[in-house]
Amino acid sequence: MAVENSKRIDLFSESKKNIFKTYLLFLLFFVFVFILAIAIKYIFNFAGFGILGIAGFIAIVYGIIGYYAGDKIVLATSRAKAADEKKFVYLHNLVEGLALAANIPKPKVYVIEDKSPNAFATGRNPTNASLAVTTGLLEIMNRQELEGVIAHEISHIQNRDIQIMTVVSVLFGIVSIVSDIAIRGMIFGVGDRRENSNGLMLIIALIFVILAPIFALLIQMSISRNREYLADSSAAKLTRYPQGLASALKKISGVSKPVSSASKGNAHMYIANPLSSKGLSGMFSTHPPIIERIRRLEAM
Repeated sequence: MAVENSKRIDLFSESKKNIFKTYLLFLLFFVFVFILAIAIKYIFNFAGFGILGIAGFIAIVYGIIGYYAGDKIVLATSRAKAADEKKFVYLHNLVEGLALAANIPKPKVYVIEDKSPNAFATGRNPTNASLAVTTGLLEIMNRQELEGVIAHEISHIQNRDIQIMTVVSVLFGIVSIVSDIAIRGMIFGVGDRRENSNGLMLIIALIFVILAPIFALLIQMSISRNREYLADSSAAKLTRYPQGLASALKKISGVSKPVSSASKGNAHMYIANPLSSKGLSGMFSTHPPIIERIRRLEAM
């Protein structure tokens, strides 16, 4: 896609813009949780922040388990195996070189026996990170395309996206648990409901509590998509050749076969949606449209 010089995107400003958007979405998420607590407090006479504390504790425990053991679980369920350094010497060299350029330790390298081209990175920090690619990816990518894909995953590690998405998952968990507790409380008459409350305000509070998980999911998906854009621009900075990743995404999008070991639980980790394209898309997708990602890369 030809792009005029005047319309070209500065990859450094693009990275800063994506980082700012992530912070803004985080702020929105925290404000959203605070409003949810106020809505529950309005509906019931007992402390809404008390419910929030209980839900927060449960979600944080869940988040800690996922944070420290999530990478092992994902690698195991994905049937990823450690890449032999002699058989996959080129892959190891590529990962090592890009990790050095990103100023992070070389992540552990894994290979998944699957014809569908895809890749993902996992690990709680750059020191404890792993990178996995499918055999299908290695088969169809040329050097520059594979370098773009690896740079994208290295960027996820460098940008600490695992930590960020863990916090997002905890916030989403808090909202889901609080909403569920409140709805059950309303059904079973738990707490001292405000009989003399303003009718319109009560209805608004009830609707907000019921729809809260959907709103929270939208914010979670927005943050996930934004981190993908950030990883794309960061990869372009590492390789100094955004066309490589753009070409790789074109090839990946041209293969409709899903990754057999992927699931809804780990789909957000892959460079492109590893599931069937018949699922939810748009605002509820964990990945931005590949066409838009390619457009941005080609405009850099």
